[in-house]
Amino acid sequence: MGLHVIVGTGPVGAGTALRLAEAGHQVRTVTRSGNGPSHPRIERIAADAVRSDTLATPATDADPLYNCANPPYHRWAADWPPLAAAMLDAAQRTGAVLVTTSNLYGYGPVDHPVTERDPLAATFTNGHVRAQMWNEAIAAHRDGRVRVTEARASDFFGPGLTDSSQLGRVIPRILAAKSVRVLGNPDLAHSWTYVPDVTRALVTLGTDPRAWGHPWHVPTDAPRTQREMIDGFAQIAGVASPRVASFPHLALRAVGLVSPTVRSLREILYQVDAPFVVDSSSFSQTFGVTPTPTQDALRETFASWTSPVAA
Repeated sequence: MGLHVIVGTGPVGAGTALRLAEAGHQVRTVTRSGNGPSHPRIERIAADAVRSDTLATPATDADPLYNCANPPYHRWAADWPPLAAAMLDAAQRTGAVLVTTSNLYGYGPVDHPVTERDPLAATFTNGHVRAQMWNEAIAAHRDGRVRVTEARASDFFGPGLTDSSQLGRVIPRILAAKSVRVLGNPDLAHSWTYVPDVTRALVTLGTDPRAWGHPWHVPTDAPRTQREMIDGFAQIAGVASPRVASFPHLALRAVGLVSPTVRSLREILYQVDAPFVVDSSSFSQTFGVTPTPTQDALRETFASWTSPVAA
């Protein structure tokens, strides 16, 4: 069944590891601490993935090498370049297919449903970081030095996500019947990508040669507004829909003076101050994989808040 090596064991990395292990694959996870999900087919390794010579050892004999790492948001400009370079080098050394988990920041603002054919035109810091990572990877692929692919997702939601997602950070207030504040306009169309759909997409990309040499949008259901997502979750939870308001931009600017994370988030307000929709039809047409219906995904997300979720 092959060996699959995964760097990072957040919700995406851990979910991918468990999905692969339960399908009968041998899996090796790599983190600095050696933490990760527990399963008979998962070997957990403590290693610093920023060093390609160190990473190449656990990546030896890997078929795919999955980049599921996630440096702190405000440190992307400093942390991603050496980490991405180390993973690209490790894939070249070992012959593994490099499968990177990414997002839509690299495109920058768009006025239409974004597709993989759109240029990576972002000029803000974190968008440029993501675009540069792909540009360097695909250049190595075209030179014949490595095989690469990338899964690009919109805003994550689902089990295991709390304050790291737009929906997750307001769920406690929804359940407590309190009002919530969101970034941007709560009544604009927005795409949301379900985390289990991300893990399923990564497994597909790592094992299907048709994926290599291209970026792919993770299967994502039809867009919903932030208010619709909040109301949908409240309905499933059996609580009244909360009052929803947006954070004033002036307040975000003030908080950004002391919070580097909020300061960085201001770069992507274009995604919530205007409609932001992803077209994932290429993935579905190529691989025959469709997104989880949003209502089902919200139901599973609620269930994860009322029962333990595997780490």
